[in-house]
Amino acid sequence: MKALVFSNKKIELKEIPIPEPKQNEALIKIIKAGICNTDLEILRGYMNFEGVLGHEFVGRVVKSEEKKWIGKRVVGEINIGCGICDYCLKNKVNHCPSRKVVGILNKDGVFSEYITLPLSNLHIVPDKISDKIAVFTEPLAAALRILEQIKLNRKDKVLILGDGKLGLLIAQVIKRIGVSTYCIGKHKKNLKILEEKGVKTLLAGEKIPEKFDIIIEATGNKEGFKIALNYVKPEGKIILKSTYKGDINIDISAVVINEFHIIGSRCGPFDEALKWLKKRLIDVESLIDGEYFLNEWEKAFSEAQKSGNLKILFTIN
Repeated sequence: MKALVFSNKKIELKEIPIPEPKQNEALIKIIKAGICNTDLEILRGYMNFEGVLGHEFVGRVVKSEEKKWIGKRVVGEINIGCGICDYCLKNKVNHCPSRKVVGILNKDGVFSEYITLPLSNLHIVPDKISDKIAVFTEPLAAALRILEQIKLNRKDKVLILGDGKLGLLIAQVIKRIGVSTYCIGKHKKNLKILEEKGVKTLLAGEKIPEKFDIIIEATGNKEGFKIALNYVKPEGKIILKSTYKGDINIDISAVVINEFHIIGSRCGPFDEALKWLKKRLIDVESLIDGEYFLNEWEKAFSEAQKSGNLKILFTIN
């Protein structure tokens, strides 16, 4: 099969063997896949990953010992646990200390014609959801994870830092539940998408007029955390969504003195994300800035890395 393999700090389109599903796994034919900021960070050395890139996808099951799965259109959770540790037994596979992560840690990803995944990772895509919308299940689930981690009320003021793909999804989610929502970004085109949905926006560099109860950092940039520390209220919450290679220097004293709550936030609920997509509670199609075939990967990655561009998709099968 064809696959985009990252090795020795470069990407190549290669012919590699089609993986064979193990017991309780399925072989999935990839239909569409999306380039994520994490994929771009891996190119810069994040997680020291080598292998097939990509983790956002929709596909169709073509092989499984459980025949009911064959032919089903599916999306898949990206964390694969050991199945026996305390976290796995508590259904918290995302924190299994020996987990594999699709396209990120010890597991080939979805920028390929096929992938294998445990059946327990799969979710059937409702017929009402198109392929290009279904690709957004994983990032929307990551946005919805915030609602599992903190309780928001109508009096809260929430600031999202970053107008990239994830920032725009988060802003729409927070606005949809009726909470006062602001977003700061660098790109008028992206902020306009939010303005049309009632989100208040600011261009980076403009004066931030107040402090906020909750700040969600989704810039993908080390400076985002520092901005969050400056504009969150005492006893406020900072939700961190960015991942990148390297360390960051912060003023720990400010965290202690102001009693800030700092919360890391990663993967979220796929079932809930599919419900939101089926009901069209948020707009994801406006976030698509290009679609390419796998052999056009150089153009696809070039577009994905351009400042201001949002989701770039691969059409694979």
